[in-house]
Formats: sequence, C-alpha cells, structure tokens
Amino acid sequence: MSARMRRYLPGLLAGILVVAGSSLAWAQANDPQNGTWKLNLAKSKYSPGPAPKEGTVTIEAAGPGRKVSVSGVAADGTAVKWGYSGNFDGKENPITGNNPDADVVILRRISANAIRTTNKKAGTRTLVNGVSVSADGKTLTVATTGVNAKGQTVKNTQVFDKQ
Repeated sequence: MSARMRRYLPGLLAGILVVAGSSLAWAQANDPQNGTWKLNLAKSKYSPGPAPKEGTVTIEAAGPGRKVSVSGVAADGTAVKWGYSGNFDGKENPITGNNPDADVVILRRISANAIRTTNKKAGTRTLVNGVSVSADGKTLTVATTGVNAKGQTVKNTQVFDKQ
C-alpha cells in the first residue's frame, strides 16, 4: 500500500463506519412495526381462551433494536402492563412488568417486515412469536405457539390495527 493510501485509509474507514451506522439507525427508525397498535379482538383467535378484553402494543426504535410496551386488560379484568428493550442479536433481554409467561425475550429479525421473539420463564422456553406487518403497513399479526407458564399448549393469532 502506498504512503498516500495509508494516509487516507483512516478517514475512509471512519466514513464507512459512519455510513453503516447511520444506515442501521435509519432502518430501525423506519421499521414498519414501529408505532402504536390496538388489538382487534374480532380478527384474533386464542387457544386456549379466554381472550383478553383489550390490548395495546407500542413499538419504537431504541438504538439498533427496539423498545416494546404492552398494556391492556386480561380476560379476568386484571391490568396487563409489561415491556422490554432489546437488540436483534439473539441475546436475552429482561422483561419488566407483569408478563406471566416470560421474564426474558430473545429477538431475531427474519425480514424487513417480520421478526421472531422467543420468550423464557425461569430459563425455560415458553412461547415463540412470529410478528409481521402487512404490505400496506396497517396490520400487525402475532402468531404465538408454545407452552405457557400454566403448562397449556398455546396457538394464538393476535391481529392489531395501526393507530
């Protein structure tokens, strides 16, 4: 490598890192899943039931990952409020609040419009969620499978409308 190239290489590398970092930040900020989503009970299916009375999910960019807040009312009338922040790196992220089925979540990006979350409770995998956004960006679907903390087999499809 010539002396001239060695002189420009640090600046070039720094520029590449800035562009790569800002591209990732732009992609996270423009994630089609970001926003506030309200549960559409008429389009959702719960096995086992009963369905919750209401639910809202807020997803926002947080660095290279996301911050998720869940609130609502369970079927028995109790308040639901939990959330997490995490990156799409396959590492465990703590869940705060009253999620009965998980104390950590692992995030993986599948495509531009889809992610997979794996939930664990006390070190044991409980539920896996496939989360995707419709092509028009108006509907968020969460397909959940696994075994909840009560030991029940779960196969839910939750449909949310963008607010």
